[in-house]
Amino acid sequence: MTTLENADIHRVTIDNREFVLVGTAHISQESVDTVNVVIREENPDTVCVELDEQRHRALSNPRHWESLNLIQVIKQGQAPFLLANLALASFQKRMGLHTGVKPGAELAAAAATTQELGKDLQLVDREIRTTLLRAWRKAGFWKKMTLLSTLLASMFDSQTLNEEELAKLRQTDTLTAMLDEMADVLPTVKTILVDERDTFMAHKIFKSPGEKIVAIVGAAHMPGILKKLGQDFSTEEINELSVIPAKTSFSKVLPWLIPAIVIALFIVGFMTGNSEQLADAAIAWVLANGVLSALGALIALGHPLTILAAFIAAPITSLNPTIGAGFVTGLVQAFIAPPQVKDMEHVAEDITAISGWWKNRLTRVLLVFLFSSLGSAIGTMVAFGWLKDLF
Repeated sequence: MTTLENADIHRVTIDNREFVLVGTAHISQESVDTVNVVIREENPDTVCVELDEQRHRALSNPRHWESLNLIQVIKQGQAPFLLANLALASFQKRMGLHTGVKPGAELAAAAATTQELGKDLQLVDREIRTTLLRAWRKAGFWKKMTLLSTLLASMFDSQTLNEEELAKLRQTDTLTAMLDEMADVLPTVKTILVDERDTFMAHKIFKSPGEKIVAIVGAAHMPGILKKLGQDFSTEEINELSVIPAKTSFSKVLPWLIPAIVIALFIVGFMTGNSEQLADAAIAWVLANGVLSALGALIALGHPLTILAAFIAAPITSLNPTIGAGFVTGLVQAFIAPPQVKDMEHVAEDITAISGWWKNRLTRVLLVFLFSSLGSAIGTMVAFGWLKDLF
């Protein structure tokens, strides 16, 4: 079978325009080779690639971590997004280690070859931050917990794939079955991570200039894009896919509800004049929040001053939904033990091993942020139960 007869390649003609769609595995050398050959031999007017601007910059500049301002990331509330990105990247990178191919190498190769040949390059994927926030905002509480646990598990998963298994992964039937199984568990998330992006990319590919278009997309998106390519989507429909849903009224009220109840309980205790009961309640609140948040910082191997900051900050921040314990501990850790140049240079390699997350100063700051936040959240629930019993 020649490269251009490969089963991963599909040709579609719509209104006298030819679309050559290439399905890839993001950690496959075969995909890298196929992409390069197809673009050169097809000589298209335009090449569409499953990337957004951020991912394209990251693939084009492997040293982009060196310019990261971690303190600014934390101040702007972007630490959870950065952590999610790294968790996803670490999972792909560990699989890529077993094939010797960097994640997204075929997309980077497609972009580089397109620019080398002087062809029009179109980045057709939706912004990854939009995709993740839409998935998070549209999921219910338990689905959020499932999504969060999946992301955490991906940081430490040891799955390996060889080229033969990757070839099977690229087969439509196997992949479709896998996505169907995913839809049963997290239908809303699957819709946003796959289906919506299929629509978005199919529209972008169809609207790309030229008579001959080559599109390089992950195999997971091939069935959906083939089905939707050429459909008459309105501008409103496409624009809606890039809108980050507003928080629900309940999610806006909930962060204030528990602090309000806790403060009310303290007021009741003060009004009843039972000073011993009030003191017990204050100690319970401080210990539950402070100890568990500090324990989280300790698990992340935070600096002793960071652990102390977690103990002091958590009882206060848990009463103020506008600022979390992780915000304080992340900033303290970043100031006291800031990432060095070598940490920025090696973060992509360090996240492929569990120990690397703790060794690298950049990711350790993020772990401090994560575990101290989780500790504070658990502590709030524990303390709330104690306070109800006390009053």
